[in-house]
Amino acid sequence: MLPDLWPSGWLRGIGDTVPVWPLSEKFGQDESRIIPPHEADPSLVGVQTEVSWDAPGVSVPLSPWFSRRAALAVLLFACLCLPASAATYAGRVVAIADGDTLTVLDADQRQHKIRLAGIDAPEKRQPWGQRARQSLGELVFGRVVQIEVSKKDRYGRAIGRVRVDGMDVNLELLRRGLAWHYTTYAREQPASEREAYAQAERQARAGRQGLWSDERPIAPWDYRKQRRP
Repeated sequence: MLPDLWPSGWLRGIGDTVPVWPLSEKFGQDESRIIPPHEADPSLVGVQTEVSWDAPGVSVPLSPWFSRRAALAVLLFACLCLPASAATYAGRVVAIADGDTLTVLDADQRQHKIRLAGIDAPEKRQPWGQRARQSLGELVFGRVVQIEVSKKDRYGRAIGRVRVDGMDVNLELLRRGLAWHYTTYAREQPASEREAYAQAERQARAGRQGLWSDERPIAPWDYRKQRRP
């Protein structure tokens, strides 16, 4: 919640109801000034009217002498203060790099490399690495998917959750025992998603699915660490 901005008007958050000072929608020759009701129409003296400017999730009741330019500036500031949601877009999968990385082509024929969020699949040269890549291809290659992008990594890849026909592909790879829950970044997941991913790995381990059928599978982050010079 933002603090009061003017003695006779407030900027409030979603769902708030506040009193508004009388004002008129009619403007004089100088449109940067809102004419008080008693100037626009003498019969409105002492009468309260409610006029506000609305943006998605923001209501800005205006005080009688508040300028339009200032109001627009406040609206812009308020919108920037609202929490940003993850970007979501669709694309056709045109390449599979490994068990947790793919490339999509969007409607504008632009390519985007996507790293599946919340999981870490075996590297291609690891046991089960090629099987993880094949499984991801079976799920999404050539199909239109929806990607919920949360951020970009240092390589410029979009990190996101991939869905096809409503199915969470990241979660499905965990269920098949073809990826680890990437606990290093688990704190970045919503609580419900984090628990679902953790449970999927536990069940795959218990059922000895995929890589969990090996006696001592090596986590991909340990494998990468071993291969560093």
